[in-house]
Amino acid sequence: MDEICDITVTADDRDWLVGFVQSLVDDRLVACGNVTVTPVRSIYRWEGEIEEADELSVVLHTRRSLADRVIARTEAEHPYDTPQVLVVPVVAAAEGYHRWVLEATSNPE
Repeated sequence: MDEICDITVTADDRDWLVGFVQSLVDDRLVACGNVTVTPVRSIYRWEGEIEEADELSVVLHTRRSLADRVIARTEAEHPYDTPQVLVVPVVAAAEGYHRWVLEATSNPE
């Protein structure tokens, strides 16, 4: 069975993030996206300075074989110059959920 993965993305604009997830689901690049509704406080170094910002995050559930397309789409459409896009392998999942993720996404082969 194909491998699945989770991809996390952060953004400071809720409407953009929700619309982005909807477009990924519509295009069958992800099966689902779980968007946080409570901001997280991000503290990071950017261009030599320590910055703080409220952001939302989403966990996208997809096939491992679609991860590069999701990364490319995020980099092309995200309002940040350098968006957080992290792919995490799923080492185990309920069989039914795993199957659903595969059925809900496009097979790139």
